Amino acid sequence: MNGQESFSIMGNSKTTSAIEKTAQGIFTLCAFIAILAVVSITVYMVINGTPALFSVGIKEIVFGTVWKPASAEPSFGILYVILTSVIGTALAVLLGVPIGVLTAVFLSEVAPAKLAAVVKPAVELLAGIPSVIYGLLGLMILNPLMYKLELTIFKGSETHQFTGGANLLSAVLVLAIMILPTVINISESAIRAVPSQLKAASLALGASHIQTIFKVIVPSAKSGIITAIVLGVGRAIGEAMAITLVSGSSVNMPLPFNSVRFLTTAIVSEMGYAAGTHRQVLFTIGLVLFVFIMAINISLSKLLKKGDKEQ
Repeated sequence: MNGQESFSIMGNSKTTSAIEKTAQGIFTLCAFIAILAVVSITVYMVINGTPALFSVGIKEIVFGTVWKPASAEPSFGILYVILTSVIGTALAVLLGVPIGVLTAVFLSEVAPAKLAAVVKPAVELLAGIPSVIYGLLGLMILNPLMYKLELTIFKGSETHQFTGGANLLSAVLVLAIMILPTVINISESAIRAVPSQLKAASLALGASHIQTIFKVIVPSAKSGIITAIVLGVGRAIGEAMAITLVSGSSVNMPLPFNSVRFLTTAIVSEMGYAAGTHRQVLFTIGLVLFVFIMAINISLSKLLKKGDKEQ
């Protein structure tokens, strides 16, 4: 009997060991594929994005302000396009992140269960709406409103170029709405993961509910909230279709009521017919966008690690 039990235990141990080794091999392979994908994308973007920097010149492309790739004397300046992406994304994040985080706080800590059961599915539905639908809604609803505002502000102006409402402000509002589901869902999950003992201890020490939320719960969920912001920034930077419909897609100084073009829309709107140097410069724009996203992710990751060490 004991011999049989010993044999059974050894058999289970060997089986478990084999399963663990197999799982370890699968995990290692998946990690290798992920790293290989990142390296491959990086190499591809560098190979295809750098030729224009040598043939046209870094100064001409990155610091030039005139974009006329099809003229007799072509110009490939993308400074306004870069500034538009930076300013537009920053404004969308500044507008969308506070709303998203406060909504997550409301759903997890303030809202009655019945109300939260209605609001949460609505937020999840927002995440499932295709970006082109956001663009169409912005085109049909937001742009006319922006045009009325534009007519009111610039009434009688002889220098302003009217955009019909397709401008930077419309693009920022659409981007802010589009990042809300990402920020809300991840922030809410991070807030709900905070141990209940922290909340109970804070209330026991005499803190109010609001004080507990903003001085204990939200700081404890900071890493998850920063992750939500990183993903929200990635969604805002990488969006193209919706922005193409509401921004006007013209290369101008990124002012609120100017028709503008983002890095993503510059690639989407011209890649279909571009050739030669023009096509190479579009790949350079993709390289700039890639570097931009990597820089933001690395910066926010370092900020997150710094915050974790301070805690």
